[in-house]
Amino acid sequence: MATEHSDRGLCATYLAAMEVLAKPWTGMLMVVLEDGPLRFSELSDRVPDIADRMLAARLKELENRKLVERCVHPGPPVRVTYALTEVGRSYREVAGAIGRWGALILRESAKDAAPKRTRRAG
Repeated sequence: MATEHSDRGLCATYLAAMEVLAKPWTGMLMVVLEDGPLRFSELSDRVPDIADRMLAARLKELENRKLVERCVHPGPPVRVTYALTEVGRSYREVAGAIGRWGALILRESAKDAAPKRTRRAG
């Protein structure tokens, strides 16, 4: 028999995190930004499969959620960099947990893919 969570706040906090993490590229971008501020082109180079339009959209979403800060550096030329905020940097712990869980999933998948040994009667 399943039990309901008595703390409705737990559900809200879980959903807030999943709304961020469920979007493609978000977690990867946050991991890449852990090394420090990067320009748009540098982010694009480090996550080469993301389209520029998608990258711009994800950065805007992360900025709106106060996970990434957009900094305009006066020029010439004017430079724009993106950096994790304090809350964004706290993702490191989450990324570590996701990485460990992913390793377990891959290990279990590999077990299923491995040929099964059968005993020979004899």
